[in-house]
Amino acid sequence: MNRDLMLKKLKSDPAKIWDVIIIGGGATGLGAAVDAATRGFETLLVEQADFAKGTSSRSTKLVHGGVRYLAQGDVSLVFEALHERGLLMQNAPHLVRNQEFIIPIYEWWEGPFYNIGMKVYDLMAGKLGFGASQKISKEETLQAIPNLDQKGLIGGIIYYDGQFDDSRLAVNLAQTAADNGAIVLNYLKATGLTKDCDGILNGVILRDSETNEKFAVKGKVIINAAGVFVDEIKKMDDADSEPSIVLSQGVHLILDKSFLQGNSAIMIPHTSDGRVLFAVPWHNAVIVGTTDTPVETASLEPRAKDEEIDFLLKTSAIYLKKDPKPEDVLSVFAGLRPLSAPSGVAEQTKDISRKHQITISLSGLITVTGGKWTTYRKMAEETVDKAIIVGGLEEKECVTKHLPIHGYLKNTDFEEPLYYYGTDKLRIEETLLVSRAELNEKLHSDLPYLKAEVVWSARHEMVRTVEDFLARRVRALFLNARASIEMAPTVAELIAQELNRDKRWIKNQIEQYTQLAKGYLLTRE
Repeated sequence: MNRDLMLKKLKSDPAKIWDVIIIGGGATGLGAAVDAATRGFETLLVEQADFAKGTSSRSTKLVHGGVRYLAQGDVSLVFEALHERGLLMQNAPHLVRNQEFIIPIYEWWEGPFYNIGMKVYDLMAGKLGFGASQKISKEETLQAIPNLDQKGLIGGIIYYDGQFDDSRLAVNLAQTAADNGAIVLNYLKATGLTKDCDGILNGVILRDSETNEKFAVKGKVIINAAGVFVDEIKKMDDADSEPSIVLSQGVHLILDKSFLQGNSAIMIPHTSDGRVLFAVPWHNAVIVGTTDTPVETASLEPRAKDEEIDFLLKTSAIYLKKDPKPEDVLSVFAGLRPLSAPSGVAEQTKDISRKHQITISLSGLITVTGGKWTTYRKMAEETVDKAIIVGGLEEKECVTKHLPIHGYLKNTDFEEPLYYYGTDKLRIEETLLVSRAELNEKLHSDLPYLKAEVVWSARHEMVRTVEDFLARRVRALFLNARASIEMAPTVAELIAQELNRDKRWIKNQIEQYTQLAKGYLLTRE
């Protein structure tokens, strides 16, 4: 994927009428681009920032059916998600792995209660299950999680779910769409919609964020997959349109691996706020989350509130032998969930279904709201089915159920360096590590990332800024914000060499990134 070449191709034929234009480069939009392109439709996707900049890079990193949704009685969502979980494991085995979870049991009634619940979860997964759940003793529980708080511990329930790297999957979906003929562009913002004389949508006005150049593109059908900004796009179509989403903020803390010894994750099924809490091994660290806090205004860079951080620290301390303190937090990040709620009706956000909704306006704008990463493929399939009807496109079957995603590599060794590139790992080694020995150097002693990855991502993964690389092509910002700040100057220089940027650009990038990353640090007196 090369942004300059794709942009040139897009502008080379201003009269072209695209079959499908997608606004939004998160999980929903990228999934729709893959689906549309693999059906053979002329597909264009535009994203105002970087791919997965918003919600789609800020998840709990789980590919799961949703144990909590089962407890809420949302059986159809769990069934669908468990099916899609299995397909995603098959289609992206270089990014999705089987993760063992343990529910610690501290009350006598919890054992049979959660055991039955997890057996139902297993049965619903059917042939696509990840492994059978089982009840285990106190000794077995502590063997799996040595630093679990032992006070009052009776035993545990083991079950299996999926874990993944969200922004890496987003990049691979963008590459999959491009591999199948789509044009996908980051930093290209939709600023308006155009209509024909009958009031039917026929195009999008775009602005290149790098040059401020504006131009229009024509399309048979337009999909609004803008996540937390869907209502802004709807207003471009109809100024009187009702709100369609409610925003909920989820916060996560990153701790070093000493807080969760062993390879198992912890799932706390009921916290004081009525949610579940996870502590999961991820990239040689531990991710703890999440919260569910109503938020009024959409933002690309939401910030964790003090009370959310306190809640996560206090709740995790109940279950961990080693109590995490603010100074132990390597990074804190917040993400906004665009929960589907017709007319923007506010209720307790934790009780709003995570099911997706697809609506079509009178002028033909298809808007997708809600959903979750695990079900992105199914959401895309249903959206493109609607697009075929709205745009009068040729009937073509969806082919993504068993479509290998870019980088597909069976039997991935998740302990190997660069594993998350899948088949591209070999290309990085052959084209960069062999020819330029200096690119073998690590960017920071506390993280595994190599200089070669910066060069690769600038050439093949549409990296345009230091943040693109450190936040989403690799996960340095999320794993260790302080270390990522120290990496920024080297990253800026390497990107500048690849994109032909000057010293002023390098200076600005370092300053901008440092300011951003400081917001991921807990700086308390």
